[in-house]
Amino acid sequence: MQIHTLKREHAQKTKKRVGRGGARGKTSGRGTKGQKARAGAKFRPEMRDIIKKLPKLRGYQFQSIYEKPVIVTTGSLEKYAAKAVDVTPEYLLKQGLVRMRKGKMPKIKILHRGGLSKVLTIKGIAVSKSVRDLIEKVGGTVVV
Repeated sequence: MQIHTLKREHAQKTKKRVGRGGARGKTSGRGTKGQKARAGAKFRPEMRDIIKKLPKLRGYQFQSIYEKPVIVTTGSLEKYAAKAVDVTPEYLLKQGLVRMRKGKMPKIKILHRGGLSKVLTIKGIAVSKSVRDLIEKVGGTVVV
């Protein structure tokens, strides 16, 4: 008889795995029932703490969701625009009065600062009421 040929009299009993961890046994030291006995039980929700730390989207720091127009003045048009020319966003870009924003043409608005004596046709650009009156008084037109 050799040791590797011996057979057990009874089948090998598997150990009962209960609770696991902590104070061993059935409830692992959690006691019975209640919120503290459950898995993942937390009295203070984590997400609430994270949200409370974030600043609210209001006040002077908040960036508006609306795109603010680039301001071009009548004084700069007087200086850079040629006589009897169509003033479009592309023309202002070419003259260097406007820059692209993130690869797109920004909204533009012309405001009344400085004089204007040239006859201009404004196309596709927002203008203030005083600028509209000034351009029409000089003999130009505004096409929206």
